[in-house]
Amino acid sequence: MADDLCFFTKDSFVFKAPKKSPLVLRMIVLVFAMVCGVYICSICLKQISTTTTAGFLNVQLTERPCEKPNIEPSEVRYVHFPKPISYSRAECACNPVRFFAILSTQRSGSGWFETLLNSHINISSNGEIFSVKVRRSNISSITETLDKIYNLDWLSSASKNECTAAVGLKWMLNQGLMQNHKEIVEYFNTRGVSLIFLFRRNLLRRMISMLANSYDREAKQLNGTHKSHVHSPREVCLSTSLLSDTHIPSCASYFTQ
Repeated sequence: MADDLCFFTKDSFVFKAPKKSPLVLRMIVLVFAMVCGVYICSICLKQISTTTTAGFLNVQLTERPCEKPNIEPSEVRYVHFPKPISYSRAECACNPVRFFAILSTQRSGSGWFETLLNSHINISSNGEIFSVKVRRSNISSITETLDKIYNLDWLSSASKNECTAAVGLKWMLNQGLMQNHKEIVEYFNTRGVSLIFLFRRNLLRRMISMLANSYDREAKQLNGTHKSHVHSPREVCLSTSLLSDTHIPSCASYFTQ
């Protein structure tokens, strides 16, 4: 009887711990892994954003200004360093360029003079740009055309390489020049353009040249060449030898042939 009581007492006071559910443990581990993942991702994003910002801030483009050439102070305003839009001057970006304009009248030898200028490798004279009426219709179109020429963006058969040292044009007085002379003079003074006035003193030769030009216009030669214009450096040299005693070194090769 006593043994039964003891057994009852022992059985009545023995308690077993309840088993934990495996689902709860899995949820706890999953939540902990998610928190750790979010923390690591936030640190990585901060590092990436800091590196990118620093990279953009450190990039700086600096352009070295061109040094002024060793010339007289009075000539500084006539020296320019144009920056074309259509191409790059590359290593010649700091080579100074002078602007000029040949002001003349028809049948005054301007074609001969311009051909002589263009025989130089670094001089570009672009001809009668304003013979086209649209380009001289108003002062705005005139200045826009001049800006394009003096910025070395005007492409023609007379255009040279990126190392051009002088650029200009031939402009007749009756091609919008006299009608807008005040604005054009102000433009030339502002841009530092050198002007070359070319007129024929011998009026008889000018009249003969006008007659030859009229003949060329009426004859309309298809296979021949016009008699009132020079067409090559050789013709320029030959005409120079006939009209004057001036000696041009570049013409020596034509006379030795």
